[in-house]
Formats: sequence, C-alpha cells, structure tokens
Amino acid sequence: MEEMVNMEAEINEIKLKTEIMQLENETADITHHFYLGEKCKMLQDMNRHLEAILKEKRDLRKRLIRHRSQESLPIEATYHKCIVELLNEAVTFIEKLESHLQAVRSIPQIPHMMSNMDTTLSKTEVLMIELEELTEQILKWEELQKEVYSSNVCNTADLDFGLSLT
Repeated sequence: MEEMVNMEAEINEIKLKTEIMQLENETADITHHFYLGEKCKMLQDMNRHLEAILKEKRDLRKRLIRHRSQESLPIEATYHKCIVELLNEAVTFIEKLESHLQAVRSIPQIPHMMSNMDTTLSKTEVLMIELEELTEQILKWEELQKEVYSSNVCNTADLDFGLSLT
C-alpha cells in the first residue's frame, strides 16, 4: 500500500515536472534573452521611426503657423501705402465674395422657401378670418351684455322704487 502511495506521488511529481517543462517550452520565445533582445530592437526602431514622424509633424506645423511675410521678400517703403490700400481692397473683395457666395448657395432653396412662405401666408389669412369672426362674436356678446344689464337695471329700479327709467 505504501508503495502505491509512493508511486502515485512520483507520478504526480513527474506530471508536475512535465507541465513545468511544457510551460517553459511554450514561453521560451517570450522569456528567452535572444527573443527579448530582438523584440526590444524592433520596438526601439519603431520608437525612432515614430519620433521622426512627430518631429516632421512639428516642423510642418511650425512652417504652417509662421506668417508668410516672414518668408517673402521685404517691400520697399515707397510701396507701403499702396500695399495697405491693396490689402483693404482685398479684404473688401473677400467680404463681398462671401456674401455673394452665400446668395448663390441659397438659390436652390428659393422654391422651398417660397412654398413655405405661401403656406405661412395662407395660415395667416385663415387666422385673420378666425380673428375677425371672434371679434364680431365678442362685440355681439358685449352688446347683449349691455342690453341684459340695462334691462336688469330697469327691472331693479321698477321693483325697488317703483320708478321707471324710460
């Protein structure tokens, strides 16, 4: 019986060792210094490449942000007044161009806007007719209330004092 227990313990120990060896075999490419060194070199190369791209991007951004006047030839002082006038004209032209472009862009929407205006106009006319009818009803009701009030006042005067207002 003791031999059986010892054999089972040995079998379990051998199974455990084989599992450990299988794990070492499966993870050898991950943990081995040669493979780790290769992966580290690849990562460093990729890092240098990305740093170069970022540097190019920063340089490009700086060039785009820098004013064009810093890169162009200087203008003689005698032409400064003309340049200022030209810039004013250019600004005015651009402002007018933007408004004209907006007008041109809105041209395809004109039929839709016209139909909306027609619909709104017809709704407004219907509301005006209803308002006029309501006004007439209010005026009739007001006259009726005046008649009822005056007849009530006359009846009250007849009853209370025996006097007639008419």
